[in-house]
Amino acid sequence: MTSRLDLEYDGTAFAGWARQPGQRTVQEEVEKALCIVLREEAVPLTVAGRTDAGVHAWGQVCSYEHEALDPMRLNSLLPDDVAILDSNPAPAGFDARRDAISRTYCYRVLNRRARSVGLHGRALWYHRRIDRGALQACAQALAGTHDFTAFTPTETYHTRFERDVLSAQWRIDGDLLEFWITADSFMRHMNRVLVGTMLDVAAGNRTVAEFVALLAGRPRPEAAATAPAHGLALASVGYPER
Repeated sequence: MTSRLDLEYDGTAFAGWARQPGQRTVQEEVEKALCIVLREEAVPLTVAGRTDAGVHAWGQVCSYEHEALDPMRLNSLLPDDVAILDSNPAPAGFDARRDAISRTYCYRVLNRRARSVGLHGRALWYHRRIDRGALQACAQALAGTHDFTAFTPTETYHTRFERDVLSAQWRIDGDLLEFWITADSFMRHMNRVLVGTMLDVAAGNRTVAEFVALLAGRPRPEAAATAPAHGLALASVGYPER
């Protein structure tokens, strides 16, 4: 029997999704709750997207081989920074990672002189004047298939550096800027380096043309610094319609 969990979490106090010795992780917290309710020694989870330390999730998905449970039962055992949104039986063989056809991420930037209490830990506070049109131009260049070598650490486990970006845009609501991107999959730090480099363009430190040139597989040192983790959230995961 295969089941699907939909969940959200605040990544601030976590060392990421995946289990790590001596570290607090989302995977460990959820698997621990599942083991208690199901009375099993181990209930391994397969996750759609492994988020890094400090990254949030609004629509994470994972699967496991056992019966579906009432989310309330699991939430009663989980800490306040993790919540199960839904739990349902899944088709036999459903794999949250392998079966996903897209992931959508959102990176929030607060662009004003004063910091925000409400968005603290949820958005990057960037008080410099920026060219918002340049941000949009960079985002528009991302659609399609590109080599994102410049946007992931040089020391990496990745062997394929091309990714298919289905859509990318900046949504602007006053001082709050949100970078939304959907792709088949992402590499480590990819979205955060994209944001850091786009902000570099918007601040006038490089041109849009120079940003576009990076999409041809340029080396990592040619892109800008990695934006902080706390502005990023996994917004949703797409699966084929059945």
